[in-house]
Amino acid sequence: MKHSLKITVWLVVVFFLAQVVGLLIINQYVDHDLTAESGKVRFQELPFDIERPPIEEQTSFLYIVIAIIIATILVLILIRFKKVKWWRLWFFISVVACMTFAFAKTLGQWGALLVSAGLGYWKVFRPNVIVHNLTELFIYGGLAVIFVPVMNVFAAIAMLFVISLYDMYAVWKSKHMVKLAEFQKSSKVFAGLHIPYSLKGSVGSLKTGGHAKHTKKVKVKSAVLGGGDIGFPLIFAGVVMKGIMLQFPVFLGFLRVLIISLCASIALLILLIKAKKDRYYPAMPFITAGCLIGYGILSFI
Repeated sequence: MKHSLKITVWLVVVFFLAQVVGLLIINQYVDHDLTAESGKVRFQELPFDIERPPIEEQTSFLYIVIAIIIATILVLILIRFKKVKWWRLWFFISVVACMTFAFAKTLGQWGALLVSAGLGYWKVFRPNVIVHNLTELFIYGGLAVIFVPVMNVFAAIAMLFVISLYDMYAVWKSKHMVKLAEFQKSSKVFAGLHIPYSLKGSVGSLKTGGHAKHTKKVKVKSAVLGGGDIGFPLIFAGVVMKGIMLQFPVFLGFLRVLIISLCASIALLILLIKAKKDRYYPAMPFITAGCLIGYGILSFI
């Protein structure tokens, strides 16, 4: 087992919660009245009149893959020149944007921006394990509402396959994904779940001698799961949910699509149980298998 049972359970539970919250956010953007009238799923606009990319559903996955490759190259350049501050700024802007999308339908666009900016600053510049993982529950829903409306099931499945192949290459062959993970951990700005084995160590110091001013840094082992491993299965489930809404009532359709999220979570659990300690593994091939098994089950019930 890669991590202790307690940490493994926490990682899988938070992963599943991120899928549930993300699907709820996607559902908020569906214009159910217009969908019922037109017989086609219609989505509301993003806040601040931000437009979704004008791409074809069938080939939309290619743009996502290209964007990931470009982003990876840029981060590797930042690593090469040790530009941690630039990485934090980039991450802060991305986090604020995604959470603004996630909160907009509940708080309004300006309220969402204000709350997201506060949480983003706390997450990036005043790292705290609780705030970090709590915000992770909303970030990927905000990301998914950009891409779900412009994708179909074929593109979503193709995305999972291509990303899985890329993940295997990046972890096992080129190993640049390992370098990215190590850089993010060392910069204390990690895109994904980051669950330490000890909350005391998560604040970066421990009191000694009874005086707060005498502190020492303690390196604490932690479990991580990359943001892509959360975001891609959510996008897939969201695309499937988009089609289900034309066949079933909203609540029933939502419950049905959770089968995909549940199977993806079980696949992640199996990986964490079978994996060895202190080794990096590409999670997407396993999560993709879980997503497709869930989709297969969904097709037969």
